[in-house]
Amino acid sequence: MPPEPVAVLLDGTATAKQIRLELKSEVSALLQEKGIVPHLAAVLIGEDSASQTYVSMKEKACRQVGMTGSIHRLPSTATQAEAEALVRGLNEDPAISGILVQHPLPKHLHEPAVLDCVSPNKDVDGIARMSLGGLINGEPAFPSCTPAGIIELMDRYGIEIEGKHAVVVGRSIILGKPVAMMLLNRNATVTICHSRTHNLGDFTRQADILVAAVGRAELITGDMVKPGAAVLDAGYNRVEGKNHDVGDVHFESALRVAGYITPVPGGVGPMTIAILLRNTFNAARGRVGV
Repeated sequence: MPPEPVAVLLDGTATAKQIRLELKSEVSALLQEKGIVPHLAAVLIGEDSASQTYVSMKEKACRQVGMTGSIHRLPSTATQAEAEALVRGLNEDPAISGILVQHPLPKHLHEPAVLDCVSPNKDVDGIARMSLGGLINGEPAFPSCTPAGIIELMDRYGIEIEGKHAVVVGRSIILGKPVAMMLLNRNATVTICHSRTHNLGDFTRQADILVAAVGRAELITGDMVKPGAAVLDAGYNRVEGKNHDVGDVHFESALRVAGYITPVPGGVGPMTIAILLRNTFNAARGRVGV
């Protein structure tokens, strides 16, 4: 018997590496032509260990492509006024190209208000309300990084979006909703599902493009996937008894049904920082009108 078909793996690690190589060349050219080095400022409030790891990774990624990365810290006891003042100060610094407010913030802070302090032309994370509103209105804005990474990954693998039925499972403001809007803006027909959708498989089996972003380990199994579909798994879940994190899609069963699929890890995740770097580069270019 011939072997069962296996989906094409969408390699986010390799794709992100290629984007960084492209950026490194572009950053060098910007320095030679305009004397500008893009600078990403990360705001870190509190001592959350995961957040500290993430901002350190982003600072290192900046250095690898020739950009500057800096971390601006406040203690977990910082007030709303102190957090907003820090962001406004970075807005006013002409050397800063882009600002990233690492979330989640301590619970006593109103995160949307802090994010709204970031100037739209420096909101390289693309999750402040002005940027999300620009996405809906079709106005210029930096795209939210993980959703934009999903779109970029499909583009790099030649997966057609226009005219396709995309089903997004998840409705968060930083992932589910913006990726649905990006797909809609690319002329896909979009259905949004979530953790409380009844008979979820009835919807996912209709998807030419299936984006899993609900935060439920292995919620979507192979029998819930349309044969030949492109499956983009943005989930990242820790499961007791497993030595590695898993996505929202049961990878082994979906692998035999899908046409394309992202692994976890190594799929959507690496694309997020790559898009953050590109947004920062574009912010620096925008400040000098190139």
